[in-house]
Amino acid sequence: MSTASLDHLDAQQLRALAERLMGEVATRDAQIAAHDAVIAERDRVLLFKQTHIDQLTQELALYKRWRYGKRSEQLNPAQASLLEETMDADMAAIEEEVNALRASIAPKPAEPQAPRRMRLPPELPRTDIHHEPVSTICRCGCGLKRIGEDISEKLDYLPGVFSVERHIRGKWVCDQCETLTQAPVPAQVIDKGIPTAGLLAQVLVAKF
Repeated sequence: MSTASLDHLDAQQLRALAERLMGEVATRDAQIAAHDAVIAERDRVLLFKQTHIDQLTQELALYKRWRYGKRSEQLNPAQASLLEETMDADMAAIEEEVNALRASIAPKPAEPQAPRRMRLPPELPRTDIHHEPVSTICRCGCGLKRIGEDISEKLDYLPGVFSVERHIRGKWVCDQCETLTQAPVPAQVIDKGIPTAGLLAQVLVAKF
């Protein structure tokens, strides 16, 4: 929707549009939270499996020490033969379990994923807000060099007009000590959300 078309909307239509956009933002934020929860659960399972692998590896090392160490030579031949057969079977079972666990936690080729958040419409007017370090001199005394930037877009609202704030945080690096410097992320009303304080205020006024 262009800025010109927004000018022809009445207050009721603007309120409906703002509520729809906020609903989309809330839905996407919920999807992101659910995705993060899945990742946290996966990491917990991987940690459990890795701990189990470490325990089995230690147990296998103890078995091998008993199997091939001098302690087995202190037993009579019958006892030693029975103990060696039992240990061989146990070690084979442990090694098979360790290999299966390692295969289950081995990194898999990453699959291309769709962007987690849809980009804001390109036709909306945009205002660039630059955030740069207070000083471009490194702690070691060398000058910093700009190597790139991070851009985050926030949806803003002024009476009758939606716009986009582009927060641009330059990346500065010191060639001498390889220190990366960036301005801190500006504080937001909703953490990791895209609505600005102006848009939230409009929604609250429209509702209450």
